[in-house]
Amino acid sequence: MTQQFNQYNQAEREFGWDDTIQQDSADFILLPEGLYNFVVKGFERGRHMPNPQNPGKLPACNKATVSIEIETAEGSTILKHNLFLHSSTEGMLSAFFAAIGQKKKGEPLKMNWQTIVGARGVCKVGIRTYNGNQYNEVKAMLYPEDVNQSKVLNSQGQQPQQQAYNPMTQQQQQQFQPQYQQPQQGGTWNNNGAF
Repeated sequence: MTQQFNQYNQAEREFGWDDTIQQDSADFILLPEGLYNFVVKGFERGRHMPNPQNPGKLPACNKATVSIEIETAEGSTILKHNLFLHSSTEGMLSAFFAAIGQKKKGEPLKMNWQTIVGARGVCKVGIRTYNGNQYNEVKAMLYPEDVNQSKVLNSQGQQPQQQAYNPMTQQQQQQFQPQYQQPQQGGTWNNNGAF
């Protein structure tokens, strides 16, 4: 009985054919076109194989399918973004690694896929129609220096801020402000101004 109890409390697991299920699927969210902050949730290594009847311009090559999560006031959604490891798409690879803060413009970078999970950046999301249904897709990854945060749709600055009621006077508020002191010789500052 203990093994069965522990099995049902695990975050992710394989189901048996006769297991009991409960969780409903999340509501589908179609994001409006625009710029969004994202976080990388994972990636899969794969291989791009051209269609023999319609091969296109990209030959067979390695492919990374990156899962990015975009959180909005309406909920969060996961988008899949394919990155092809080929010289003809090197600019897209550079833009991805730059968006997550690992590459600088004009500088070389050895791609390190093990460090991308949890990284944050900004991407441009578009809407694509397929078989009469609309879906979101990543149109571009943005270099941090090219991002205007006031145009990012899920940026904190975009959401209306309500003025909180504060009964303290300005003088009382100043009394509770943290007081910083210079560190002693050999000391270092931490994020809160203390060492």
